[in-house]
Amino acid sequence: MNKNFDKKFDKSLGFAIHDVARLLRWSFDRQSQEIGLTRAQWSVLAHLHCGDGIQQKTLAQLMDIKPITLARHLDRLEVEAWIERRDDPDDRRAKRVYLNPKATSVIETLSRLGQKVRKQAMTGISAEEEEQFMQTLLRIRSNLCMNDAGEHNNQCSTEDDEQ
Repeated sequence: MNKNFDKKFDKSLGFAIHDVARLLRWSFDRQSQEIGLTRAQWSVLAHLHCGDGIQQKTLAQLMDIKPITLARHLDRLEVEAWIERRDDPDDRRAKRVYLNPKATSVIETLSRLGQKVRKQAMTGISAEEEEQFMQTLLRIRSNLCMNDAGEHNNQCSTEDDEQ
């Protein structure tokens, strides 16, 4: 990368967070290639692991992707028997998405891999520094989840307020 560019943006919060996120994704992707899931697919599985049986529309909102994009991911995951879609008993127009048992072991594998990448990223950082860093990031997220009028921003899920 251009050294002048690096120096100019080294102190930029947005660029630093973006670059760290990019490197975390790259490291995770590189180490998870043998599993045979794309990042988008494992993201779907991870979201379902936290909220199995969620409506397809809500899942798209949580993942910040278009419903048609999610539908394509779900089609592929369903063909490979990672997930299944069922009719919503409360809304006949909606579908709910569930993990299949096959997904449990891969989620555990991906979780261990995520812990490994996190450990690599936090090398040389004390537990206290890590805790302070996380608290700072959560405070920044909370600040950004409120609009100028002090109301909850619709870009944030309701869980953001509870953390």
